[in-house]
Amino acid sequence: MDEPLIDKRYWDDMKWAREHYSELLAQYPNQWVAIYNQRVVAHGKSGTVVEQEAERVTGQPESEIPVCYVDSGDTIYAG
Repeated sequence: MDEPLIDKRYWDDMKWAREHYSELLAQYPNQWVAIYNQRVVAHGKSGTVVEQEAERVTGQPESEIPVCYVDSGDTIYAG
């Protein structure tokens, strides 16, 4: 039997991030956050740096660690 492409922990961490978004917003507005085992393991302004730090801290490949942008809603995007 083939293993799932992404394990259950990844999806549980994504769910945790959605459920705790207001807390994340209070602590990490307009930052990228990496969640592993339902806790923030890295955060910052660069998604790439956050992914690298999360991989270093957890010892897991970055593809197995959800990284989300915590948007405060006050950012203006221009094209």
